[in-house]
Amino acid sequence: MSTVTTPSTPVSRLGALARAEFTLLGRSKATLVAAVLVPLALPFSLRSVVDDMDVEEAGLSVGLVLLPAAVGFALLFGVYGALVGIYTSRREELVLKRLRTGELRDVEILCGTALPIGATGLTQSLVLVAASTALLDVPAPRAPHLAALGLLLGLVLCVALAAVTAAVTRTVESAQVTTLPFVMISMVLSGVAVPLEMLPDRFASVCELLPLSPVITLIRGGWAGTLSAHDALGAIGTAVAWTVLAVFAVQRWFRWEPRR
Repeated sequence: MSTVTTPSTPVSRLGALARAEFTLLGRSKATLVAAVLVPLALPFSLRSVVDDMDVEEAGLSVGLVLLPAAVGFALLFGVYGALVGIYTSRREELVLKRLRTGELRDVEILCGTALPIGATGLTQSLVLVAASTALLDVPAPRAPHLAALGLLLGLVLCVALAAVTAAVTRTVESAQVTTLPFVMISMVLSGVAVPLEMLPDRFASVCELLPLSPVITLIRGGWAGTLSAHDALGAIGTAVAWTVLAVFAVQRWFRWEPRR
């Protein structure tokens, strides 16, 4: 009696790979600390700095500064930084090379590997938003669709940029160095630690073009309700442009075999 084999689908293949990655993530204490504990702790360390800023002059409040910052930290450390290490580790251990010999397509391998970290980053962001709302007296977002869109764009962008960075990262240990430029630039100049509203106008206009700036702009603007349609479309366009560039770079330069 013949056995009928059900053909696999992209969804089933992604699900199987994501489940395997969830298991591996639970076994890696270092990755869990970087992806979970660090983003949760950093916003609290920023509170004293924000208290010393004259955020009211920029039309902001402490809550409207710390809430987007908390999400930014979750994206930078919980998604981008952690995923660079994971991609590099899987490549150096020949996991990615073996996966390519099966039914999985390249995009499915990268997306399936990123799903657990992406889900962790999304959950973290929601927890931080809830905590900021409760502890900092932040009102409900006036344009929640912009805040949600900013978060989703940030997740996709950070995954794509993580794959780009992994392409130039030789070892898991060196990932701490290769991720540093994007993390530091984003923290200082993309509105995470210092709102763009508090920078000189010309300098702020340049900083608005950085990869993470439109994400923070959409989240903060979605909460404050002060983002015009023109500014919102500009932020969305900038985020999409960076994502397209990152995807192109991944297709062109991502390495599937160990760097020797």
